[in-house]
Amino acid sequence: MKLSIIIATRARPESLARLIASLKPRLSDARELIVAENGTPAPARLVDAEVIAAHIHEARPGKCRVQNLAIKRASGDVLIFLDDDLIVADDYLDQVERFFGYHPEFAAMKGRILPREDPRKVAGVNWVYLDLPIVDHGNEIIEVRGVMGANMAFRADAMRKVGPFDERLGPGAAGHEEETEMSARMRRAGYRIGYCPNATVYHDVDPTRADRARFIRIARERGRARMIHETHSRFEVMMKNVIASLRLAFATMLGASVERRAREERRLAVARGMRDPLNATELRPDRRVEA
Repeated sequence: MKLSIIIATRARPESLARLIASLKPRLSDARELIVAENGTPAPARLVDAEVIAAHIHEARPGKCRVQNLAIKRASGDVLIFLDDDLIVADDYLDQVERFFGYHPEFAAMKGRILPREDPRKVAGVNWVYLDLPIVDHGNEIIEVRGVMGANMAFRADAMRKVGPFDERLGPGAAGHEEETEMSARMRRAGYRIGYCPNATVYHDVDPTRADRARFIRIARERGRARMIHETHSRFEVMMKNVIASLRLAFATMLGASVERRAREERRLAVARGMRDPLNATELRPDRRVEA
């Protein structure tokens, strides 16, 4: 079984170097590493270039666009996708290979994502607003509904059948939801997705991301992106907004924990983001969308 490891990156040379260094000891002729760089005027100079099978550069922003280019270049039976702001466990590639070898029922893998450091210690009181892509469903292999973009893998033949990533979505485009859309397409095609607890990566904890305004903005962007690839009626969207507003009001009134209030704030921001495209279609010169 050949593995193709695809790292999407943009202007994070130090983080990328750490990730490549964590992969390097386990690379071989049957494990090719592809760096997919986008949104920069010229290709970055990469450390450990000798272990990189291909360095694809796309000046235009768009994570999905450059990932799709990398898929065309990849020759592996399994395609692994990693974000550039993490490192992998020592046996990560072995575990991915074992997962797909022992579990033919799964066409896609959602790996475990843990923080490299304690978020509470790094970010202080605002740690709840970090919005890290943490994934931990326990220690057993189970079926799940979807993958997480920072640490995911697919059988190459399944990806060829369902098609490439939706380039309207993801960083550099709508901002988010590319893995959600791909997961839904996989399920519609009859494929199953499994969670692999031993395919573990450790995500950077950036304290500058612990910002409430950023947290709300990203959640609202997720809502807008959701409306691109899903169908929701006006009534459904408005009800989501009403319910989310009530949940946040009750959580605040009852003195819920900061974690609970942050979850409800995110729920409301997503609902408002879903409402934004509906409002935009009805704008008149004398009307404004709620901020």
